[in-house]
Amino acid sequence: MSSGLGRRLRGADGAAGPQSKDQLLRNGHVLTFNSVLTGALGAGYWAFAARNYDADTVGRNYSAVSAMMLLAGVGQLNLTNVLLRFVPTAAGRTRRLVTMAYLAACATTVLLAGAFLLLQPVLSPGLRFLHDPLLGPCFVLASAAYAVFVIQDGVLTGLRRTDWVVLENAVFSVVKIVLVAVLAVVLPSSGILLSWTLAVAVAVTITNGFLYARAFPRHAMTALDERADASRPTGAYVMADYVAALCWLGATALLPVLVLNRLGPDQTAFFSLAWLAGFSLYQLNTSMGESLIVEAANDPAQLLKQCHKVLRHTGMLLVAGSAVLCLAAPLLLRVFGPDYARNGSGLLRLVALSAIPNLVVTVAVSASRAQRRLGVLMGILAVVCSLSTGLSLVLMPVLGIAGVGAGWLIGQTFMAVLLWWRKPLWLPVGRSAPQAAQNRDAA
Repeated sequence: MSSGLGRRLRGADGAAGPQSKDQLLRNGHVLTFNSVLTGALGAGYWAFAARNYDADTVGRNYSAVSAMMLLAGVGQLNLTNVLLRFVPTAAGRTRRLVTMAYLAACATTVLLAGAFLLLQPVLSPGLRFLHDPLLGPCFVLASAAYAVFVIQDGVLTGLRRTDWVVLENAVFSVVKIVLVAVLAVVLPSSGILLSWTLAVAVAVTITNGFLYARAFPRHAMTALDERADASRPTGAYVMADYVAALCWLGATALLPVLVLNRLGPDQTAFFSLAWLAGFSLYQLNTSMGESLIVEAANDPAQLLKQCHKVLRHTGMLLVAGSAVLCLAAPLLLRVFGPDYARNGSGLLRLVALSAIPNLVVTVAVSASRAQRRLGVLMGILAVVCSLSTGLSLVLMPVLGIAGVGAGWLIGQTFMAVLLWWRKPLWLPVGRSAPQAAQNRDAA
């Protein structure tokens, strides 16, 4: 494609144009709405399952679904974030890039799920029902399909089709609710797991039908080919991004286990609901960060301006959201019972406040991904996750579950101040963004 045609595709001024600037916030808001909608439908699904299956069945199937999601999360090799960065400018290579990502994720997840089934008697004796001739293979296939399900969100976001992210997640949630009701009559012991399996198969089939039949051919014609050669993910990038993502996954996924070991099951129950409510604000940061990566890949010259725009816009939303959660914490948690309100309000307030400095951390991580600053990316997440988790362990014996909130607030604030002081580490301050990205690619 000629540079003249590329300029026309970007806009009359040779930059991303107003459309890209609008899409930065629009896509972030759509992704946030998707998270809220998915969370609400997910809560409804489990409430419906609890009314139609006995408690033991719900517990076993919930654990199996959690294991499936964990295996898929590890097995997808963080290719969701990789594709967020490289799909926007992959041009005619998009189909091959995504297909290779799917194959790698499926192969890895199948191996992990198969190993999990073999080691299940040792790792999780309560899941022995997975050794059923039907459920065992179903579990492995469901894990692989869920890895694709996770990755395709990154593909759709990279293509600026966040409307399809909402659609596919809505289809998945609704089909899952319908199936869990039907299967309660037919398969009362395994209907929950099978409802997830069939629903994810439907969502993956519909979404990839759209991607391969329409989205990829259209993207191949409209992508900016003059920058396509710079959009090849290297092994070093994939590995560094994967290590960074594992730091975050470990820091968040291990918290309930740490609380259980230190404070017992009752406090873990109070912790879980308060943490989920406060951590919902982090999803706003994540959604805006994903949108920032896509728009920075489409127009690197606007990275500095886009980062400032996300910080200003999202910062105002976070301050308002944190204020609401701090004031309404006891009322929100009282829905689950007075004990939850009495024990979890302090944690909820601290976690909500910690989302404000986390915005700076998230923007720095997203900017580092966009510029392929691998060392900075790993360093940020390794330090902030280690600091937040370490402080949580130190403060829990003193403050109870509120110690986790205090640890995260201190850790996120420290990292945000450090990153703001050292902005040249993650922003192209004093030089052009395209030059910065070129330097990263050369490295």
